[in-house]
Amino acid sequence: MDIYSSIFELIDMRSFSNLWFWIALAVLWSSVSHWVLGVPYDLVVRARRVGGQNERDLLDLVRINSNRLLYVLDVSGIVILALACFFFTGLATLGFYYGLEFAQAVFLLLFPLCFVTAINIGVAKKLQRIEVTLEAVSKSLTRCRIYTQIIGMISIVVTSLWGMYQNFSIGVLGW
Repeated sequence: MDIYSSIFELIDMRSFSNLWFWIALAVLWSSVSHWVLGVPYDLVVRARRVGGQNERDLLDLVRINSNRLLYVLDVSGIVILALACFFFTGLATLGFYYGLEFAQAVFLLLFPLCFVTAINIGVAKKLQRIEVTLEAVSKSLTRCRIYTQIIGMISIVVTSLWGMYQNFSIGVLGW
């Protein structure tokens, strides 16, 4: 028995039965819900609680990140949308039509982030239209975080159900 077969026997390379996939899923949604519009949420809480320099930092960071996001959207939004559609169509076809489990796992990890990105774009456009105050920014970022967490919960439930289905169907078939 060589080293490669020992490693592959130790680490199950199927996505949904691999512990690393579930750790990556948890870390992904934890990070996405913490960094709202590129701003760490603890800065929002600290700016509301303490104010002063934290408030100025929050408002500057929100202004910079929302302007940056909207600039990228204006300059190359159509190209990014086309590439994302191509990528996710390819993953969905490989995963759900041809049955490639790795493609299913990557699709279920990344596709919900499209909805989070759309919410972030909406918040950035809203913050560009209104007067930027601590109250308005914290309210918008809190709402964005709640929507992101809802999408994350739905994504984790759907991924878990699909992963259990895959593991049971493979276990029953004896592959």
